[in-house]
Amino acid sequence: MENFRKFGLGVLRAQIKILKHDYSTKSGLLSDLNVLDLSRVIAGPFCTMTLGDLGANVIKVESLDGDEARRWGPPFISENKDSYYFLSVNRNKKSICIDFKSQEGKKVLYDLARKCDVVVENFVPGKLDKLEIGYDKLSTINPKLIYCAITGFGSIGPYAKKPGYDVIAAAMGGLLNTTGERNGDPVKAGVAITDVTTGLHAFGAIMTALYFRQKTGKGQKIDCNLLSTQISSMINIATIYLNCGIEGQRWGTAHANLVPYQAFKSKDGYMVIGTGSNPQFADFCRLIGKEELITDVRFKDNSNRVENRDELIRIISEVIETKSSKEWSSLFKNASFPNGPINKMKDVFDDDHVKAIELVKELPHPDAGTVKVVGPPTVYGLGGNDARTAPPKLGEHTKDILSNFLGYHDEKIKGLVENKVVQ
Repeated sequence: MENFRKFGLGVLRAQIKILKHDYSTKSGLLSDLNVLDLSRVIAGPFCTMTLGDLGANVIKVESLDGDEARRWGPPFISENKDSYYFLSVNRNKKSICIDFKSQEGKKVLYDLARKCDVVVENFVPGKLDKLEIGYDKLSTINPKLIYCAITGFGSIGPYAKKPGYDVIAAAMGGLLNTTGERNGDPVKAGVAITDVTTGLHAFGAIMTALYFRQKTGKGQKIDCNLLSTQISSMINIATIYLNCGIEGQRWGTAHANLVPYQAFKSKDGYMVIGTGSNPQFADFCRLIGKEELITDVRFKDNSNRVENRDELIRIISEVIETKSSKEWSSLFKNASFPNGPINKMKDVFDDDHVKAIELVKELPHPDAGTVKVVGPPTVYGLGGNDARTAPPKLGEHTKDILSNFLGYHDEKIKGLVENKVVQ
């Protein structure tokens, strides 16, 4: 009887604890969504950060060593602290450290899976299954779970077990071969764009699966991979090759099918100018004082301009070099054609428009005081999409999650910490 009473009191305390602590973020369109984030580096964390911006409660599960991107520096916040690279994709999350190779650690993970709607992971296919924390196991614990696996090459095929990073997928998927100066070497993009686009595909897939679950009550597994995402991102280059057999080329900042559409050297920097139609080309020619080009038979339409690309670019280049980027921007202020300077980061964040839309957010951080982040780019009329909390320190919320989300009593948490199951 005494043991039963103790058991009953323990359950009651746990229930009271859960009732006392509403673990919802109370903010955003997805404030009732719980996400178990088992991902590291960029693609997975970018996906879960996007969910977190929309209000989802994102629980970032890390090994006792932490997400390796925490060490991707310099620069770091300070000595032995997190890298700013890590901070770029991990806001609006809570961090818990679990040794999920241990049986007790797996039990904690199972309890988290029971209460979560979504799991996102980016391990090599089969690794989590061997640890008994993959889709097959977690879906039996929570059949309504949306489980998104982000990998380098997918779960089938000769490359399934091959490690995949952004630049490898960009190389194998054709992006590097079509990026760089004409007659120059292949060049990688300045940011991990394949990771970012894969993260966005994963985000869209998760939202679609949640919609499907709302209609049917069924969870499912989603597979996203870097290589497939990169190949699909080749859009016109891929389609032209598949149908015409024409290989993509490196064009620098220029466009294979539109002229002019590239960067031009100004007096003090570079301007990107594009004309996608004859009226835009005519407007451009008038503004740069070269109206005679409008009626020149060599440049009368886009096909002719592509055919006589080199001569037209030579003429335009000589004109653009006579003024500064600021002067051209002012002259082109009301132009019908797209244009803009090639900015450094200082120019980007000093821009009056960027300041006006308040894209940069400042968040309090226990080590840095405050950190600045680029907030969500999408604005919703209702519901909210915002940067609310700074990226977490390693294991910053371990006890909070165990106590207030899972309802573990203090003695159990103490035991898990002492046995190094959690940190």
